[in-house]
Amino acid sequence: MIVTYHSEAEIGPCLDAAMATGATVVVVDNASRDGTVEEVRRRPVRLIANAANRGFAGAVNQGFAALSTPYVLLLNPDCVIVRGLDVLRDACAAPGVAAAGGMLVDREGRPQTGFMVRRFPTAASLILEALLLNRLWPKNPVNRHYRALDLDYGVRAEVEQPAGAFLMVRRAVWQELGGFDESFFPLWFEDVDFCRRAAGRGYRILYEPGGIAQHRGAHSIVHLTVEMRRIYWYCSLLKYSAKHLRPVAYRAVCLAVAAGSVLRMIAESFQARRILPMAAYGEVVRLAGRALVSAGGANQL
Repeated sequence: MIVTYHSEAEIGPCLDAAMATGATVVVVDNASRDGTVEEVRRRPVRLIANAANRGFAGAVNQGFAALSTPYVLLLNPDCVIVRGLDVLRDACAAPGVAAAGGMLVDREGRPQTGFMVRRFPTAASLILEALLLNRLWPKNPVNRHYRALDLDYGVRAEVEQPAGAFLMVRRAVWQELGGFDESFFPLWFEDVDFCRRAAGRGYRILYEPGGIAQHRGAHSIVHLTVEMRRIYWYCSLLKYSAKHLRPVAYRAVCLAVAAGSVLRMIAESFQARRILPMAAYGEVVRLAGRALVSAGGANQL
């Protein structure tokens, strides 16, 4: 199942590789304004063309509802399956497993470590990210743990958060959890939240290196302004924190987001010599401040 948004340049190779596996392919398009829909219609796959952008989580839920298979592969349109879909399915079918993610490689075949598997975000990892410390000191212990840089990517392992770009999910667990949380709109953290909820129910999540897909990455977000990306990302980060962190840790993240946004606002506005970064980060500071004082947490964002 593939969710598209302005994916005309990527969707062809993705679909061709997916169809070659013999699997049923469903594409949910989130109101693309380029030639994505026309490109999809050139192939014998099922297309759900939304008139408006329902967000990634909403589109994933649509795709699940359109399928009846016991396992559903979430595949980004900039991913091309190389091999091992059957191995990934076998991993997902193991007792007590909710989902299984495969290995993502770049165009040179190098594993995308730090992205394809991560551990659940902690208050510390989110605070370091918000305060730019992970960029200034990327090999700090907290960041290495969060990005699972200590993992042996050559062997199957029980993990916390495989990337949603290439993730097979057991339908029964998806139904039990109510699918993706559509309040993570339009994107970011919905797959992390799903894995966290599955783990909370006692399910296991696996990484299976025998399933491989070539991944370009971030193809859709280039159609958003940098300023909107900032707002969407921080809004979803705050929603996730409100749902899964304790109150004191959540408030610490809110403070870090506000402080980090002020630093980024000053640095980027000075560097770009324009006011847009200031406006975007000002909105993020407002969101963090409202989340900090609100008793409703994520529902108030």
